[in-house]
Amino acid sequence: MKPSKRLLCLAAGTLLAAAAVAAATRTIDDEDTRRWWKITADLSGDAMEGRDTGSAGYARAADYVSARFRAAGLLPAGEGGGYRQTVPLHEVAVARDGTSISVNRADGTKVALKFLHEISVRPTRELPQHVEGALVFRGYCSAQEMGTGLAGRIALCFGSRRQGTPDTRARMAAARAAGAAALVVVDDPGFTLEPARWPEAYARSVTIADDSARETAEPPLLRLSAAAFATVIAGSGQDAAAILKAGSESRPLPHFDVPARLAAEFRVTQRDYSSDNVLGMLKGTDPQLAPQVVVVSAHLDGYGYGESVDGDSLYNGTLDDAAYVATLVRLAERRHGHGFKRSVLFAAFTGEEKGLLGAVWFTHHPTVARESLAADINLDQLRPLFPLKILTMHALDDTTLGATARGVAARLHIEIRPDREPERHLNQRADHWPFLKIGVPATGFVFGYDPGTESERRYREWYQVRYHRPQDDLGQPMDFVAARDFNRFFYLFAQAVSDAAERPQFLRPPPSDY
Repeated sequence: MKPSKRLLCLAAGTLLAAAAVAAATRTIDDEDTRRWWKITADLSGDAMEGRDTGSAGYARAADYVSARFRAAGLLPAGEGGGYRQTVPLHEVAVARDGTSISVNRADGTKVALKFLHEISVRPTRELPQHVEGALVFRGYCSAQEMGTGLAGRIALCFGSRRQGTPDTRARMAAARAAGAAALVVVDDPGFTLEPARWPEAYARSVTIADDSARETAEPPLLRLSAAAFATVIAGSGQDAAAILKAGSESRPLPHFDVPARLAAEFRVTQRDYSSDNVLGMLKGTDPQLAPQVVVVSAHLDGYGYGESVDGDSLYNGTLDDAAYVATLVRLAERRHGHGFKRSVLFAAFTGEEKGLLGAVWFTHHPTVARESLAADINLDQLRPLFPLKILTMHALDDTTLGATARGVAARLHIEIRPDREPERHLNQRADHWPFLKIGVPATGFVFGYDPGTESERRYREWYQVRYHRPQDDLGQPMDFVAARDFNRFFYLFAQAVSDAAERPQFLRPPPSDY
């Protein structure tokens, strides 16, 4: 039997990855970082197939982490005396094959939009197979701009992500109130803090299967690339480039009808399945403090296979977040079963890329007493691409973890800063967020930089080229000294929190959106 094309690609990719790892390892000058990079390579090599939530590749990665936790002397902290906690999931997917979206003009011409490359849709349980309606442009789609009387029509709006403009929730509420048949949000090309990227890997949404809070009936939500905007509004007499520029500058936008209808046919599939968190416990040594549990976490899942980018369709997820599951493993291995004063729960969460699902499930179904949870230190959003001089810390001034981090960082000549790009909402986009929402002090970190520096250039380039892309792989440029320096900071910070005389506390009431 001839080997499949995918197997041949995997074999070739494995050889290339092995060569890249070997070359990189020769440049690493300390043993801890070499071991860390080897674990990273094991988790994000092609054999793990990108660790998509619930996939066979994810299961292999979970087996690997479980075995490493066990070998490092961590005790099982999952269900049934094991290292796993099963998270029940429900998936809605819109398949590329069988889905078509077009703009049908008044003159009879029909222009197809390329699904996942120019336009996509948010899959929901209520997504209809067919959506069609006349297009109208309504600026930023605020409630005032939307007004009423849009029954059967599809609202098109500029998707600003700046403060003072409607967010997705507000736009959807306005569309629902106006009776719109669907909402199409155009990318903001001026939002360079985190620019829009195409293609999307796939159109797939995953929720917790037993979630009793059913989705509110809402109009279908589509996303349109800025490049395709001119195609969609052609014939309206409006200047697409001028509208995009004005929207990027938060200036007033016109309202107008488009002499065309949008027609979409979706091939929707749904299924139930499960995926596991991997949990291991390092028991505390102090009789008074050991009942308190500090969680150290990172997400094990990635994107798996998706739309091809530059000929590569496997989204390895090396820095997002295999490398920082590897950091958890290294901390466990360095301790060799010797605990801190507090107990430390090592958590490799599933489903982060699908909506923080593993962390949400754990915080609502903890495998330890909920009141014992003292803190969560989460590792994600970390990109060791340039020298580590600055760390952005989430919820820096909200809890006493901030002062502890500053004390540790000062010894390592690292500056701790609050988030200077709040429009990106990074605090809400990682697995520490569900802990904050249940009242547990929690934090995470981002490599920081000053504006206009080479560090910023490298950071922006990574988000443009590698974030949620196949190019986040073992062959990408790395600063292994920076990786070493962050891991060293994390080891010391985890120890400081776990050995501190006082339990971490909130310094002010959590913000209302917690």
